[in-house]
Amino acid sequence: MITQVSDSLYSQLIKTYGENLPSAEPRSLDEIRKQAFERFKRVGFPTVKHEDWKYTNVQPLVNQHYELDVEPSFAAIDLNNAGIPRLDAYRVVLVDGKYHAGLSDDVSDVPGLSIMPIDQAFERLCFAKYFAQFADKTDNPFVALNTAAFTSGLFIEVGKNTQLSKPVHIIHVSAARQPVFNQVRNLYVMSAFAEAEIVESFITDDAAERNLNNLVTEIMVREQAKLQHYYLQTATSQSSYLNHTEIYQEKHSLYNNYNCTFPGPAFVRNNINVRLGDSEVESHLYGITLTAGNQLVDNHTIVDHLKPHCESYEWYKNITQDTSTAVFNGKIFVRTDAQKTNAFQQNNNMLIGEKSAVYTKPQLEIFADDVKCSHGCTIGQFDNDALFYLQARGISEAQARILLVHAFAFDVTSRFANATVREYVEHLVEEGL
Repeated sequence: MITQVSDSLYSQLIKTYGENLPSAEPRSLDEIRKQAFERFKRVGFPTVKHEDWKYTNVQPLVNQHYELDVEPSFAAIDLNNAGIPRLDAYRVVLVDGKYHAGLSDDVSDVPGLSIMPIDQAFERLCFAKYFAQFADKTDNPFVALNTAAFTSGLFIEVGKNTQLSKPVHIIHVSAARQPVFNQVRNLYVMSAFAEAEIVESFITDDAAERNLNNLVTEIMVREQAKLQHYYLQTATSQSSYLNHTEIYQEKHSLYNNYNCTFPGPAFVRNNINVRLGDSEVESHLYGITLTAGNQLVDNHTIVDHLKPHCESYEWYKNITQDTSTAVFNGKIFVRTDAQKTNAFQQNNNMLIGEKSAVYTKPQLEIFADDVKCSHGCTIGQFDNDALFYLQARGISEAQARILLVHAFAFDVTSRFANATVREYVEHLVEEGL
C-alpha cells in the first residue's frame, strides 16, 4: 500500500476529475476510466517507502501546481533538435501530447498503415480489444491515473502482412508556456506478419515552461510480427517524464527496444514491461543512459516468460557524470510453463563524476526447471590509466574520453538495427560528454 500522497497535484486531480472524468466516448471506456480513477485514489502517488520507487522520489515533482489538459500552442515549433541526419521516415509530431497535423506527414496513402489521434480510434475494433488490457494489470499508480484522465495520444496500426519501407518517427514536443501536467496515451498494434520500425524522440521547445509528462504506451505484437522500437530522450531540464511501456507478444513474434537517454531532462522514469505470451517468442532490450548535472534517470524493466521455447536478451549500460544518478532495476520472470527458456540480462555502469551515483538491482525469478538463464551487473569508475595511455600517444584528453566511453557503450550500440539511428546515438554520446 502506498500511504503518502501529494497535497498539491493529488488534490488538484481529485477536484478536477472526481466527478468529471473525460467523456464523449464509448460507455465501456467511461467505465474503464472510473475504475482506474478509483484505483488511483486508493493508492495516490508512490513514495520512496515503496520498493519500486526506493531511489526515485517523485514527491518534489508532484508537490507542485500544474495546469491540466492545456491546449497546446502550435505556433513556431522548432523541430531541429529532433532531426536525425539522413533518416528517411514518416514524421508524426505530438505537441504536449496533441497530434499536430501541420507538422506531420500525411500517411493516408501508405498501404496498411493507420496513424491517428487516439480519440479518433475509440470506435475501432482493435482499440476495444487491446486498450487497457495489459498496462492496467500492473500496480503502477501513474498508469491508473493515465487511464482515468488521458486526453491525448496516438494510435498506430500496421496491417496484416504489411512491411513498412520507412520508419515512423514520432516527435514528442513539450512546448506549453505555463507549467503543465500532460497525460498521453498511445496504442500501437502490429498485426500478424507485419514489420515496422518506430523511432520516438523527446524534445523541449526553447520557450517551454516546466512540464511533467505521464506517458503510457501499450503495444500489441501479433503472431509473426516484428517491431524495432527506439526511444531517444533529448529534452531539456524543463521537462520530466514518467514513461510506462507495456508490450504483449504472440507466437513467433519479435520485439526489440532501444532505450537511450542523454543529458537534459531533469527526471526520467522508464518502465518497460515485456510479456512473452506464447511459445517461440523473442525479445531484446538495449539501453544507453548518459547523465549529467543533477539529472536522475531510472530504468525499470520486466521480462515475463509465460510460455516455453522463448528467448530474451537485455543489456543496459549507464554512464554518470557530475552529481547525476542512474537507477536500473531489471526483473526476469520464468513461469512454470516456460520450459526451455533462454534469458540473459546484464547491466554495466561507469561512474565518471566523483559525486555521481548508480543503484542497480538485477533480479531473476525462475519457477521452471529446464531453462538457461543468467543475470549480473558491474560498477566501476572511469579508467584513468587507459586515459593516460591514450594521452601519451598524442590524443587529447577530450578525445580520449570520447573513445573510452564509445568503447564502453559499443556492446549495446553495435546491436542497433538501424545504422542511421546508431550513428546519431553515437553522436549524442559525444555531445553529452
